[in-house]
Amino acid sequence: MKLVRFSLVAMIAALHGASEVGFVDVADTAGIAFVHDNTASAEKYLIETMGAGVAFLDYDNDGLLDIYLVNSANTNAYTAARPLRSALYRNNGGGSFADVTTKAGVAAEGLYGMGVAVGDYDNDGDPDLYVAGYDRSILYRNNADGTFTDVTAKSKVANHGKWGSSAAWFDYDRDGQLDLVVANYLDWSPQRNIACGDPKPGYRAYCNPNKFRGQTAALFRNNGDETFSDVSLATKIGVKRGNGLGVVCFDVDGDGWQDVFIANDSMENFLYMNRRGKAFEETALQAGVAYGEDGKAEAGMGVDAADYDGDGKLDIIVTHLDREYNRLYRNNGDGSFADATFTGKLGAHSYQMSGFGTRFVDYDNDGWRDLFIANGHVLDNISLYHAEVAYAERKTVYRNVRGVFSAASDALGPDILKPMVSRGAAFGDYDNDGDIDILVSNNGQRPHLLRNDGGNHGHWLQVRLAGVRSNRDGIGAKIKVVTSGLTQADEAKGGGSYQSAHDPRIHFGLGAAERVELIEVRWPSGAIQRLTDVGVDRVVTVKEAGR
Repeated sequence: MKLVRFSLVAMIAALHGASEVGFVDVADTAGIAFVHDNTASAEKYLIETMGAGVAFLDYDNDGLLDIYLVNSANTNAYTAARPLRSALYRNNGGGSFADVTTKAGVAAEGLYGMGVAVGDYDNDGDPDLYVAGYDRSILYRNNADGTFTDVTAKSKVANHGKWGSSAAWFDYDRDGQLDLVVANYLDWSPQRNIACGDPKPGYRAYCNPNKFRGQTAALFRNNGDETFSDVSLATKIGVKRGNGLGVVCFDVDGDGWQDVFIANDSMENFLYMNRRGKAFEETALQAGVAYGEDGKAEAGMGVDAADYDGDGKLDIIVTHLDREYNRLYRNNGDGSFADATFTGKLGAHSYQMSGFGTRFVDYDNDGWRDLFIANGHVLDNISLYHAEVAYAERKTVYRNVRGVFSAASDALGPDILKPMVSRGAAFGDYDNDGDIDILVSNNGQRPHLLRNDGGNHGHWLQVRLAGVRSNRDGIGAKIKVVTSGLTQADEAKGGGSYQSAHDPRIHFGLGAAERVELIEVRWPSGAIQRLTDVGVDRVVTVKEAGR
Protein backbone atom coordinates (compact mmCIF):
# COMPACT_ATOMS: atom_id res chain seq x y z
CA MET A 1 0.00 0.00 0.00
CA LYS A 2 1.36 3.42 -0.95
CA LEU A 3 2.36 5.52 2.04
CA VAL A 4 0.65 8.89 2.47
CA ARG A 5 3.04 11.65 1.43
CA PHE A 6 1.25 14.78 0.25
CA SER A 7 0.40 17.51 2.74
CA LEU A 8 0.33 21.28 3.05
CA VAL A 9 3.63 21.01 4.96
CA ALA A 10 5.26 19.16 2.09
CA MET A 11 3.90 21.62 -0.48
CA ILE A 12 5.20 24.64 1.43
CA ALA A 13 8.61 23.00 1.85
CA ALA A 14 8.71 22.13 -1.85
CA LEU A 15 8.04 25.75 -2.79
CA HIS A 16 10.35 27.48 -0.34
CA GLY A 17 12.93 25.07 1.12
CA ALA A 18 15.67 25.03 -1.51
CA SER A 19 16.34 28.78 -1.62
CA GLU A 20 17.41 28.82 2.03
CA VAL A 21 20.19 26.23 1.67
CA GLY A 22 23.83 26.44 0.59
CA PHE A 23 26.98 24.33 0.94
CA VAL A 24 30.31 25.87 1.99
CA ASP A 25 33.66 24.06 1.79
CA VAL A 26 35.23 24.41 5.24
CA ALA A 27 38.01 21.81 4.93
CA ASP A 28 40.81 24.36 5.25
CA THR A 29 39.35 26.34 8.12
CA ALA A 30 38.46 23.10 9.90
CA GLY A 31 42.14 22.09 9.90
CA ILE A 32 41.97 19.24 7.40
CA ALA A 33 45.37 19.40 5.72
CA PHE A 34 45.12 16.06 3.91
CA VAL A 35 45.87 15.85 0.17
CA HIS A 36 45.16 12.67 -1.75
CA ASP A 37 48.00 11.40 -3.97
CA ASN A 38 46.84 9.48 -7.03
CA THR A 39 50.45 8.50 -7.94
CA ALA A 40 49.95 9.71 -11.53
CA SER A 41 52.63 8.42 -13.89
CA ALA A 42 53.42 8.12 -17.59
CA GLU A 43 52.61 4.41 -17.31
CA LYS A 44 48.90 5.22 -16.87
CA TYR A 45 48.28 2.54 -14.26
CA LEU A 46 44.56 1.99 -13.78
CA ILE A 47 44.85 2.31 -10.00
CA GLU A 48 45.75 5.98 -10.52
CA THR A 49 42.24 6.77 -11.76
CA MET A 50 40.09 5.33 -8.99
CA GLY A 51 40.56 7.84 -6.22
CA ALA A 52 39.66 6.86 -2.70
CA GLY A 53 36.92 6.71 -0.15
CA VAL A 54 36.09 8.80 2.89
CA ALA A 55 34.20 8.08 6.09
CA PHE A 56 32.25 9.79 8.82
CA LEU A 57 32.54 7.84 12.07
CA ASP A 58 32.42 8.58 15.79
CA TYR A 59 35.48 6.52 16.69
CA ASP A 60 35.70 7.84 20.28
CA ASN A 61 31.95 7.84 21.02
CA ASP A 62 31.85 11.49 22.08
CA GLY A 63 28.80 12.29 19.94
CA LEU A 64 30.82 14.12 17.28
CA LEU A 65 31.51 12.66 13.83
CA ASP A 66 35.17 12.21 13.03
CA ILE A 67 36.68 11.84 9.56
CA TYR A 68 38.76 9.14 7.87
CA LEU A 69 40.44 9.77 4.50
CA VAL A 70 41.98 6.96 2.43
CA ASN A 71 45.25 7.43 0.56
CA SER A 72 47.36 5.47 -1.92
CA ALA A 73 50.93 4.08 -1.84
CA ASN A 74 54.06 4.23 -3.95
CA THR A 75 54.20 2.18 -7.13
CA ASN A 76 57.10 0.99 -9.25
CA ALA A 77 56.44 4.00 -11.49
CA TYR A 78 56.01 6.63 -8.79
CA THR A 79 57.62 7.54 -5.47
CA ALA A 80 56.09 10.30 -3.38
CA ALA A 81 58.22 13.04 -1.90
CA ARG A 82 56.97 12.12 1.57
CA PRO A 83 55.34 9.03 3.08
CA LEU A 84 51.81 8.37 1.91
CA ARG A 85 49.33 7.80 4.72
CA SER A 86 45.62 7.61 5.18
CA ALA A 87 44.39 9.98 7.88
CA LEU A 88 42.02 10.07 10.86
CA TYR A 89 40.82 13.50 12.01
CA ARG A 90 39.17 13.87 15.39
CA ASN A 91 36.25 16.29 15.63
CA ASN A 92 37.08 18.83 18.33
CA GLY A 93 33.65 20.45 18.21
CA GLY A 94 33.26 24.07 17.27
CA GLY A 95 34.08 23.34 13.63
CA SER A 96 37.70 22.18 13.95
CA PHE A 97 39.45 18.82 13.55
CA ALA A 98 42.79 17.44 14.74
CA ASP A 99 44.94 14.86 12.95
CA VAL A 100 45.18 11.85 15.31
CA THR A 101 46.36 9.29 12.76
CA THR A 102 49.64 8.42 14.46
CA LYS A 103 48.13 8.04 17.91
CA ALA A 104 45.23 5.99 16.58
CA GLY A 105 47.47 3.74 14.48
CA VAL A 106 45.38 3.79 11.30
CA ALA A 107 47.77 5.28 8.72
CA ALA A 108 47.59 2.17 6.48
CA GLU A 109 51.05 2.98 5.10
CA GLY A 110 52.06 0.76 2.21
CA LEU A 111 48.45 -0.02 1.29
CA TYR A 112 47.20 1.36 -2.01
CA GLY A 113 43.88 2.22 -0.43
CA MET A 114 40.53 2.43 -2.17
CA GLY A 115 37.43 2.10 -0.01
CA VAL A 116 36.51 2.28 3.66
CA ALA A 117 33.71 0.58 5.60
CA VAL A 118 32.82 1.27 9.23
CA GLY A 119 31.02 -1.21 11.47
CA ASP A 120 31.03 -2.64 14.99
CA TYR A 121 31.92 -6.19 13.99
CA ASP A 122 32.62 -7.34 17.57
CA ASN A 123 29.51 -5.72 19.11
CA ASP A 124 31.48 -3.89 21.80
CA GLY A 125 29.95 -0.49 21.09
CA ASP A 126 32.94 0.98 19.22
CA PRO A 127 33.12 1.38 15.43
CA ASP A 128 35.81 -0.63 13.69
CA LEU A 129 37.47 0.27 10.40
CA TYR A 130 37.97 -1.77 7.24
CA VAL A 131 40.20 -0.25 4.55
CA ALA A 132 39.87 -1.96 1.17
CA GLY A 133 42.76 -1.70 -1.25
CA TYR A 134 44.64 -3.02 -4.21
CA ASP A 135 46.03 -6.54 -3.63
CA ARG A 136 45.07 -6.55 0.07
CA SER A 137 42.94 -4.85 2.72
CA ILE A 138 43.22 -4.00 6.42
CA LEU A 139 40.84 -4.44 9.36
CA TYR A 140 41.45 -2.14 12.33
CA ARG A 141 39.74 -3.07 15.61
CA ASN A 142 38.78 -0.14 17.81
CA ASN A 143 40.39 -0.48 21.26
CA ALA A 144 38.00 2.06 22.88
CA ASP A 145 40.92 4.16 24.11
CA GLY A 146 41.56 6.28 21.02
CA THR A 147 43.68 3.62 19.35
CA PHE A 148 43.13 0.79 16.88
CA THR A 149 44.83 -2.58 16.37
CA ASP A 150 45.49 -4.14 12.99
CA VAL A 151 43.74 -7.51 13.30
CA THR A 152 43.76 -8.42 9.61
CA ALA A 153 45.81 -11.59 9.98
CA LYS A 154 43.77 -12.91 12.90
CA SER A 155 40.42 -12.01 11.37
CA LYS A 156 41.25 -13.47 7.92
CA VAL A 157 39.67 -10.67 5.89
CA ALA A 158 42.81 -9.50 4.03
CA ASN A 159 41.20 -10.16 0.62
CA HIS A 160 44.67 -11.07 -0.66
CA GLY A 161 45.22 -10.91 -4.40
CA LYS A 162 42.03 -8.94 -5.01
CA TRP A 163 41.53 -5.32 -5.96
CA GLY A 164 39.10 -4.31 -3.23
CA SER A 165 37.07 -1.27 -4.17
CA SER A 166 33.96 -0.69 -2.02
CA ALA A 167 33.02 -2.74 1.05
CA ALA A 168 29.97 -2.99 3.28
CA TRP A 169 29.13 -4.38 6.68
CA PHE A 170 25.77 -6.17 6.98
CA ASP A 171 24.30 -9.19 8.76
CA TYR A 172 23.36 -11.46 5.88
CA ASP A 173 22.43 -14.45 8.07
CA ARG A 174 20.78 -12.43 10.90
CA ASP A 175 22.82 -14.06 13.64
CA GLY A 176 23.52 -10.73 15.33
CA GLN A 177 27.10 -10.46 13.99
CA LEU A 178 28.14 -8.13 11.17
CA ASP A 179 29.50 -9.85 8.08
CA LEU A 180 31.57 -8.18 5.38
CA VAL A 181 31.08 -8.03 1.62
CA VAL A 182 33.78 -6.59 -0.66
CA ALA A 183 33.20 -5.51 -4.26
CA ASN A 184 36.37 -6.39 -6.15
CA TYR A 185 37.42 -4.77 -9.39
CA LEU A 186 39.93 -6.04 -11.98
CA ASP A 187 42.58 -8.73 -12.37
CA TRP A 188 45.20 -6.13 -13.20
CA SER A 189 48.84 -5.65 -12.20
CA PRO A 190 51.70 -3.34 -13.19
CA GLN A 191 53.32 -6.31 -14.88
CA ARG A 192 50.27 -6.72 -17.12
CA ASN A 193 49.78 -3.04 -17.85
CA ILE A 194 49.17 -2.21 -21.51
CA ALA A 195 49.25 0.97 -23.57
CA CYS A 196 45.86 2.33 -24.62
CA GLY A 197 44.62 5.37 -26.50
CA ASP A 198 46.11 7.14 -29.47
CA PRO A 199 49.89 6.69 -29.92
CA LYS A 200 50.34 10.42 -30.59
CA PRO A 201 52.32 12.29 -27.88
CA GLY A 202 50.06 13.23 -24.98
CA TYR A 203 47.22 10.99 -26.11
CA ARG A 204 48.07 7.83 -24.19
CA ALA A 205 45.02 7.01 -22.06
CA TYR A 206 43.98 4.82 -19.19
CA CYS A 207 42.57 1.56 -20.51
CA ASN A 208 38.93 0.55 -20.56
CA PRO A 209 38.34 -1.98 -17.75
CA ASN A 210 37.19 -4.57 -20.25
CA LYS A 211 40.80 -4.93 -21.38
CA PHE A 212 41.19 -7.02 -18.21
CA ARG A 213 39.26 -9.79 -16.50
CA GLY A 214 36.98 -8.88 -13.65
CA GLN A 215 37.18 -10.36 -10.17
CA THR A 216 34.64 -12.09 -7.99
CA ALA A 217 33.15 -10.40 -4.95
CA ALA A 218 34.13 -11.64 -1.48
CA LEU A 219 31.82 -12.43 1.44
CA PHE A 220 33.30 -12.98 4.89
CA ARG A 221 31.03 -14.51 7.53
CA ASN A 222 31.55 -13.34 11.11
CA ASN A 223 32.25 -16.35 13.34
CA GLY A 224 31.59 -14.39 16.54
CA ASP A 225 35.11 -14.90 17.90
CA GLU A 226 36.79 -12.02 16.03
CA THR A 227 37.52 -14.27 13.07
CA PHE A 228 35.74 -14.58 9.73
CA SER A 229 35.22 -17.39 7.24
CA ASP A 230 35.34 -16.82 3.51
CA VAL A 231 31.92 -18.02 2.32
CA SER A 232 32.07 -16.39 -1.11
CA LEU A 233 31.71 -19.63 -3.02
CA ALA A 234 29.48 -21.42 -0.53
CA THR A 235 26.91 -18.62 -0.71
CA LYS A 236 27.37 -18.15 -4.49
CA ILE A 237 28.14 -14.46 -4.13
CA GLY A 238 31.69 -15.10 -5.33
CA VAL A 239 30.90 -17.18 -8.42
CA LYS A 240 30.46 -14.57 -11.18
CA ARG A 241 33.32 -12.31 -12.20
CA GLY A 242 32.51 -8.61 -12.24
CA ASN A 243 34.13 -5.20 -12.39
CA GLY A 244 32.78 -4.23 -8.98
CA LEU A 245 32.99 -0.62 -7.84
CA GLY A 246 29.93 0.25 -5.76
CA VAL A 247 27.99 -1.86 -3.26
CA VAL A 248 24.86 -1.34 -1.17
CA CYS A 249 23.03 -3.87 1.02
CA PHE A 250 19.29 -3.55 1.64
CA ASP A 251 16.10 -5.58 1.64
CA VAL A 252 14.93 -5.40 -1.97
CA ASP A 253 11.75 -7.47 -1.72
CA GLY A 254 10.66 -6.91 1.87
CA ASP A 255 11.27 -10.46 3.07
CA GLY A 256 13.39 -9.33 6.04
CA TRP A 257 16.76 -10.39 4.58
CA GLN A 258 19.22 -7.85 3.23
CA ASP A 259 20.23 -8.34 -0.39
CA VAL A 260 23.38 -7.08 -2.16
CA PHE A 261 23.53 -4.81 -5.19
CA ILE A 262 26.91 -4.34 -6.91
CA ALA A 263 27.51 -1.68 -9.57
CA ASN A 264 29.88 -3.06 -12.19
CA ASP A 265 32.05 -0.96 -14.49
CA SER A 266 31.35 -1.42 -18.24
CA MET A 267 29.35 -4.61 -17.77
CA GLU A 268 26.02 -5.67 -16.29
CA ASN A 269 25.36 -4.98 -12.62
CA PHE A 270 24.72 -7.76 -10.09
CA LEU A 271 21.77 -8.10 -7.73
CA TYR A 272 22.29 -10.88 -5.20
CA MET A 273 19.00 -11.84 -3.56
CA ASN A 274 19.43 -13.26 -0.07
CA ARG A 275 17.81 -16.67 0.27
CA ARG A 276 17.24 -16.65 4.02
CA GLY A 277 20.90 -16.44 4.96
CA LYS A 278 21.87 -19.68 3.22
CA ALA A 279 22.88 -18.50 -0.23
CA PHE A 280 22.45 -15.68 -2.74
CA GLU A 281 20.81 -15.82 -6.16
CA GLU A 282 21.98 -13.35 -8.81
CA THR A 283 18.85 -11.84 -10.42
CA ALA A 284 19.90 -8.48 -11.89
CA LEU A 285 18.78 -9.26 -15.45
CA GLN A 286 15.29 -10.43 -14.56
CA ALA A 287 15.01 -7.70 -11.93
CA GLY A 288 15.68 -5.00 -14.52
CA VAL A 289 18.83 -3.52 -12.94
CA ALA A 290 21.57 -5.27 -14.93
CA TYR A 291 21.38 -2.62 -17.65
CA GLY A 292 19.57 0.60 -18.38
CA GLU A 293 16.35 0.48 -20.36
CA ASP A 294 18.31 0.57 -23.63
CA GLY A 295 19.94 -2.77 -22.76
CA LYS A 296 23.52 -1.49 -22.85
CA ALA A 297 26.20 -2.03 -20.23
CA GLU A 298 27.32 1.15 -18.51
CA ALA A 299 30.21 2.25 -16.29
CA GLY A 300 28.59 1.58 -12.91
CA MET A 301 30.48 3.35 -10.14
CA GLY A 302 28.51 4.89 -7.26
CA VAL A 303 25.30 3.42 -5.87
CA ASP A 304 22.69 4.08 -3.19
CA ALA A 305 19.23 2.92 -2.18
CA ALA A 306 16.36 4.90 -0.62
CA ASP A 307 12.67 5.57 -0.99
CA TYR A 308 12.65 8.58 -3.29
CA ASP A 309 8.98 8.41 -4.34
CA GLY A 310 7.29 7.78 -1.01
CA ASP A 311 5.85 4.32 -1.60
CA GLY A 312 7.77 2.68 1.25
CA LYS A 313 10.11 0.69 -1.00
CA LEU A 314 13.82 1.42 -1.48
CA ASP A 315 14.85 2.44 -4.99
CA ILE A 316 18.35 2.44 -6.55
CA ILE A 317 20.59 5.08 -8.11
CA VAL A 318 23.71 4.09 -10.10
CA THR A 319 26.19 6.68 -11.39
CA HIS A 320 27.97 6.30 -14.72
CA LEU A 321 30.57 7.78 -17.05
CA ASP A 322 29.95 10.63 -19.47
CA ARG A 323 27.83 9.83 -22.54
CA GLU A 324 25.80 7.55 -20.32
CA TYR A 325 22.94 8.32 -17.95
CA ASN A 326 22.94 8.04 -14.18
CA ARG A 327 20.28 5.36 -13.77
CA LEU A 328 17.35 5.61 -11.39
CA TYR A 329 15.59 2.29 -10.76
CA ARG A 330 12.16 2.39 -9.08
CA ASN A 331 11.35 -0.59 -6.87
CA ASN A 332 8.21 -2.44 -7.98
CA GLY A 333 7.98 -4.30 -4.67
CA ASP A 334 8.24 -7.81 -6.12
CA GLY A 335 12.01 -8.06 -6.53
CA SER A 336 11.95 -6.15 -9.82
CA PHE A 337 12.61 -2.53 -10.80
CA ALA A 338 11.59 -0.10 -13.52
CA ASP A 339 14.07 2.31 -15.12
CA ALA A 340 12.77 5.70 -13.96
CA THR A 341 15.73 7.78 -15.15
CA PHE A 342 13.64 9.90 -17.49
CA THR A 343 10.32 9.89 -15.66
CA GLY A 344 12.30 11.04 -12.61
CA LYS A 345 13.87 13.84 -14.73
CA LEU A 346 17.50 12.78 -14.25
CA GLY A 347 18.49 11.89 -17.80
CA ALA A 348 19.20 15.20 -19.49
CA HIS A 349 21.45 16.61 -16.76
CA SER A 350 23.95 13.76 -16.39
CA TYR A 351 24.92 12.90 -19.96
CA GLN A 352 28.21 14.83 -20.08
CA MET A 353 29.21 14.12 -16.46
CA SER A 354 31.04 11.19 -14.83
CA GLY A 355 29.49 10.35 -11.47
CA PHE A 356 31.11 8.55 -8.54
CA GLY A 357 30.04 9.09 -4.92
CA THR A 358 26.28 9.48 -4.56
CA ARG A 359 23.50 9.48 -1.98
CA PHE A 360 19.79 10.06 -1.63
CA VAL A 361 19.93 12.78 1.03
CA ASP A 362 17.27 15.20 2.28
CA TYR A 363 19.53 18.23 2.33
CA ASP A 364 16.70 20.74 2.93
CA ASN A 365 14.74 18.71 5.53
CA ASP A 366 11.46 18.83 3.63
CA GLY A 367 10.82 15.09 3.99
CA TRP A 368 11.81 14.10 0.45
CA ARG A 369 15.14 12.46 -0.36
CA ASP A 370 17.16 14.62 -2.74
CA LEU A 371 20.15 13.37 -4.73
CA PHE A 372 23.85 14.32 -4.59
CA ILE A 373 26.49 13.18 -7.09
CA ALA A 374 30.26 13.78 -6.94
CA ASN A 375 31.66 14.02 -10.47
CA GLY A 376 35.06 13.78 -12.16
CA HIS A 377 36.30 12.03 -15.28
CA VAL A 378 38.76 9.13 -15.24
CA LEU A 379 40.91 10.35 -18.16
CA ASP A 380 43.16 13.28 -17.34
CA ASN A 381 43.38 14.09 -21.05
CA ILE A 382 39.73 13.51 -21.92
CA SER A 383 39.45 16.96 -23.56
CA LEU A 384 41.80 15.74 -26.33
CA TYR A 385 39.24 13.10 -27.22
CA HIS A 386 35.99 14.90 -26.36
CA ALA A 387 36.37 18.68 -26.29
CA GLU A 388 33.03 19.13 -24.55
CA VAL A 389 34.02 16.92 -21.58
CA ALA A 390 36.32 18.06 -18.75
CA TYR A 391 38.51 16.07 -16.34
CA ALA A 392 37.52 18.18 -13.31
CA GLU A 393 33.77 18.57 -12.98
CA ARG A 394 31.34 20.29 -10.67
CA LYS A 395 29.15 18.37 -8.26
CA THR A 396 25.49 17.93 -9.08
CA VAL A 397 22.53 18.13 -6.72
CA TYR A 398 18.94 17.36 -7.60
CA ARG A 399 16.04 18.48 -5.44
CA ASN A 400 13.25 15.98 -4.99
CA VAL A 401 9.87 17.61 -5.60
CA ARG A 402 7.35 14.90 -4.68
CA GLY A 403 9.13 12.12 -6.58
CA VAL A 404 10.51 14.16 -9.49
CA PHE A 405 14.04 15.58 -9.46
CA SER A 406 14.92 19.15 -10.32
CA ALA A 407 18.46 20.43 -10.94
CA ALA A 408 19.47 22.48 -7.89
CA SER A 409 23.27 22.83 -8.02
CA ASP A 410 23.30 26.42 -9.24
CA ALA A 411 21.37 27.60 -6.19
CA LEU A 412 23.58 25.94 -3.58
CA GLY A 413 26.72 28.09 -3.67
CA PRO A 414 30.02 28.31 -5.56
CA ASP A 415 31.72 25.44 -3.74
CA ILE A 416 29.25 22.95 -5.24
CA LEU A 417 30.10 24.33 -8.67
CA LYS A 418 33.90 24.31 -8.29
CA PRO A 419 35.34 21.76 -10.77
CA MET A 420 37.20 18.93 -9.04
CA VAL A 421 38.11 15.32 -9.85
CA SER A 422 35.74 13.90 -7.28
CA ARG A 423 35.43 10.27 -6.21
CA GLY A 424 34.20 9.11 -2.78
CA ALA A 425 31.48 10.94 -0.86
CA ALA A 426 30.27 10.44 2.72
CA PHE A 427 27.22 12.03 4.34
CA GLY A 428 26.57 13.01 7.95
CA ASP A 429 25.79 15.78 10.40
CA TYR A 430 29.33 16.51 11.60
CA ASP A 431 28.39 19.73 13.42
CA ASN A 432 25.20 18.34 15.01
CA ASP A 433 23.04 21.20 13.77
CA GLY A 434 20.34 19.02 12.23
CA ASP A 435 21.22 19.04 8.54
CA ILE A 436 23.38 16.74 6.46
CA ASP A 437 26.93 17.77 5.53
CA ILE A 438 29.00 16.13 2.81
CA LEU A 439 32.63 14.96 2.76
CA VAL A 440 34.11 14.46 -0.72
CA SER A 441 37.39 12.87 -1.75
CA ASN A 442 39.04 14.40 -4.82
CA ASN A 443 41.51 12.35 -6.83
CA GLY A 444 45.02 13.74 -6.42
CA GLN A 445 43.60 16.79 -4.64
CA ARG A 446 42.49 18.05 -1.24
CA PRO A 447 39.07 16.91 0.01
CA HIS A 448 35.97 19.03 0.38
CA LEU A 449 34.03 19.24 3.63
CA LEU A 450 30.78 20.78 2.49
CA ARG A 451 28.96 22.29 5.45
CA ASN A 452 25.21 22.53 4.97
CA ASP A 453 24.05 26.04 5.84
CA GLY A 454 20.30 26.46 6.10
CA GLY A 455 19.09 22.90 5.72
CA ASN A 456 17.98 22.95 9.35
CA HIS A 457 15.38 25.63 8.67
CA GLY A 458 13.13 22.61 8.36
CA HIS A 459 12.63 20.35 11.39
CA TRP A 460 14.44 17.04 11.61
CA LEU A 461 14.90 13.79 13.49
CA GLN A 462 17.87 11.42 13.67
CA VAL A 463 17.51 7.83 14.82
CA ARG A 464 20.49 6.07 16.36
CA LEU A 465 20.07 2.31 16.68
CA ALA A 466 21.54 0.09 19.40
CA GLY A 467 20.96 -3.56 18.70
CA VAL A 468 20.87 -6.17 21.45
CA ARG A 469 19.67 -9.40 19.86
CA SER A 470 20.42 -7.86 16.46
CA ASN A 471 23.86 -6.54 15.52
CA ARG A 472 24.89 -3.55 17.62
CA ASP A 473 24.71 -1.13 14.67
CA GLY A 474 21.18 -2.25 13.82
CA ILE A 475 22.09 -2.72 10.15
CA GLY A 476 19.08 -4.28 8.47
CA ALA A 477 16.56 -2.55 10.74
CA LYS A 478 13.65 -0.78 9.05
CA ILE A 479 12.45 2.56 10.37
CA LYS A 480 9.14 4.31 9.77
CA VAL A 481 8.60 7.90 10.88
CA VAL A 482 5.10 9.42 10.86
CA THR A 483 4.24 13.09 11.24
CA SER A 484 1.00 14.86 10.40
CA GLY A 485 0.28 13.98 6.77
CA LEU A 486 3.77 12.61 6.13
CA THR A 487 5.08 9.04 6.40
CA GLN A 488 8.71 8.15 5.66
CA ALA A 489 10.44 4.78 5.45
CA ASP A 490 14.14 3.98 5.52
CA GLU A 491 16.49 1.17 6.41
CA ALA A 492 19.85 0.91 8.13
CA LYS A 493 21.83 -0.09 5.05
CA GLY A 494 25.28 -1.49 4.50
CA GLY A 495 27.57 0.45 2.16
CA GLY A 496 26.33 2.97 -0.38
CA SER A 497 27.92 5.82 -2.37
CA TYR A 498 31.39 4.96 -3.71
CA GLN A 499 34.11 3.53 -1.45
CA SER A 500 32.72 5.46 1.52
CA ALA A 501 30.95 5.18 4.89
CA HIS A 502 28.35 7.44 6.47
CA ASP A 503 26.90 8.81 9.69
CA PRO A 504 25.29 5.81 11.43
CA ARG A 505 22.39 8.00 12.54
CA ILE A 506 19.45 7.75 10.14
CA HIS A 507 18.24 11.21 9.22
CA PHE A 508 14.68 12.30 8.51
CA GLY A 509 13.68 15.78 7.39
CA LEU A 510 10.33 16.78 8.87
CA GLY A 511 9.51 20.11 7.20
CA ALA A 512 7.23 22.23 9.40
CA ALA A 513 6.07 19.33 11.60
CA GLU A 514 6.55 20.05 15.31
CA ARG A 515 5.86 16.56 16.67
CA VAL A 516 6.57 13.02 15.50
CA GLU A 517 3.48 10.88 15.92
CA LEU A 518 5.27 7.54 15.53
CA ILE A 519 8.73 6.03 15.22
CA GLU A 520 8.56 2.34 14.37
CA VAL A 521 11.68 0.15 14.24
CA ARG A 522 11.58 -3.38 12.86
CA TRP A 523 14.77 -5.10 13.94
CA PRO A 524 16.56 -7.91 12.04
CA SER A 525 15.73 -10.17 15.02
CA GLY A 526 12.04 -9.70 14.26
CA ALA A 527 11.37 -7.45 17.25
CA ILE A 528 9.21 -4.38 16.65
CA GLN A 529 9.38 -1.23 18.77
CA ARG A 530 7.20 1.87 18.60
CA LEU A 531 7.72 5.30 20.13
CA THR A 532 4.89 7.82 20.05
CA ASP A 533 4.59 11.58 20.48
CA VAL A 534 8.29 12.37 20.08
CA GLY A 535 9.72 15.87 19.89
CA VAL A 536 11.54 17.12 16.80
CA ASP A 537 15.06 18.47 16.21
CA ARG A 538 16.76 15.78 18.24
CA VAL A 539 18.67 12.51 18.08
CA VAL A 540 16.62 9.60 19.39
CA THR A 541 18.49 6.46 20.42
CA VAL A 542 16.40 3.32 20.11
CA LYS A 543 17.81 0.35 22.02
CA GLU A 544 16.46 -3.00 20.99
CA ALA A 545 14.24 -4.60 23.58
CA GLY A 546 15.52 -7.98 24.75
CA ARG A 547 18.32 -9.54 26.68
